[in-house]
Amino acid sequence: MTYDLKKMKIAVVGLGYVGMPLAVALAKYGTVFGYDVNKTRVQELKDGWDSNRELKQAVLRSSTCQFTDDINDIADCDIYIVTVPTPIDETNEPDLAIVEKASAALGKIINKGDFIIYESTVYPGVTEDICGPILEKESGLKSGEGFILGYSPERINPGDEVHTVENITKVVAAQTEEAADLLVELYGQMNGGNIFKAKNIKTAEASKAIENAQRDINIAFMNEITVILNKMGLSSYDVIEAARTKWNFLPFTPGLVGGHCIGVDPYYLAKSAQDIGHDPKVILSGRDINDNMGPYIAQRIDHFLNSQSDANKAQKNILVLGFTFKENINDVRNTKVIDVVNTLKSYGYNVDVHDPHARPDEVIHEYGLEILTALPKGQHYDCVCLAVNHKIYQDMTEAEILTLIGADETSVKPVVYDIKSTWKERDFSGNVIYETL
Repeated sequence: MTYDLKKMKIAVVGLGYVGMPLAVALAKYGTVFGYDVNKTRVQELKDGWDSNRELKQAVLRSSTCQFTDDINDIADCDIYIVTVPTPIDETNEPDLAIVEKASAALGKIINKGDFIIYESTVYPGVTEDICGPILEKESGLKSGEGFILGYSPERINPGDEVHTVENITKVVAAQTEEAADLLVELYGQMNGGNIFKAKNIKTAEASKAIENAQRDINIAFMNEITVILNKMGLSSYDVIEAARTKWNFLPFTPGLVGGHCIGVDPYYLAKSAQDIGHDPKVILSGRDINDNMGPYIAQRIDHFLNSQSDANKAQKNILVLGFTFKENINDVRNTKVIDVVNTLKSYGYNVDVHDPHARPDEVIHEYGLEILTALPKGQHYDCVCLAVNHKIYQDMTEAEILTLIGADETSVKPVVYDIKSTWKERDFSGNVIYETL
């Protein structure tokens, strides 16, 4: 069977960091609806404003994509692309509640012959073995016959203006060869045909799971090496600088590993392994190392603040710079900076957090933490911790940094703790302890 893509209507379900850019990109080539249950999100997109800052206002306002929070508006579409979040719960188990709910909602409106494509990150088998039966139950149609399932793992990197949905290789798979060919055409029209057709849906699901698990494990190795080197009195960044002169050294760096992909996806792969009776030792060991880096960094700061013989234990004011899970974005999902902050607070320190990108209301809602949106004036801290490598911090001069810590006003040396070694080349005065991982 052949399909005429030009005559087909497309609905992107879920308008977050993945779905919204995809919907706008696809809308250049046909009729596309963007659907989300969040009325506020939909209204801001209709007004031409993306609070996630993935698309410029001019691009969004010129798009023909029709945004809606009414599921009836997408009831006559032919292709549904599901891009809803798949987080983990408090016990680090995959939480499929949102994707299951989306599947149930779609099952009530799909028609015979429709295509349901999942981009949400899952472990192998979820699309066909979990989402498929939900769609069958709600629609009365049979998977693979009445409707066709497909999978194309998302590869969105928030804040990345180079590796956009239109500039990356898209992996696709479907229950039938004809449907897979349709996905090649669907995604290929927006990225110049840069498509890889996977053997089957489970293969495509697994490819996504191992992409981020591989990166997580590599960073975990560097984090463990960092702990070892620090105990030897060495900086991992000094060692990495020397090691990367070898042509095949992989230049991963240590640090906090958060966000909605690298800090989450390995648990989906681990779940899949455990379901078939395999103990994923390396995967879970890497996760354990990375999840403990926040407390480790807090311990290092505590050590340097209190290692001075004349240290005044009453001086307990720390400024943490940056709260988002990565630089120059406003996404605070699964940020590991919160682990640094909470551990320092548990030691009795007064901790202020500054971030010009994070949305204060979202930080309060998600973490119960009030943050500063402007750098404090007149407040001198015993420690400044650079946690996120925002450009505003990269551009700070030695004088601006010293103003925050008041290095010349105390006999006790204040600490500048630079997690990413951003200020390594700064010439701090002798009255400052500068440390990095």
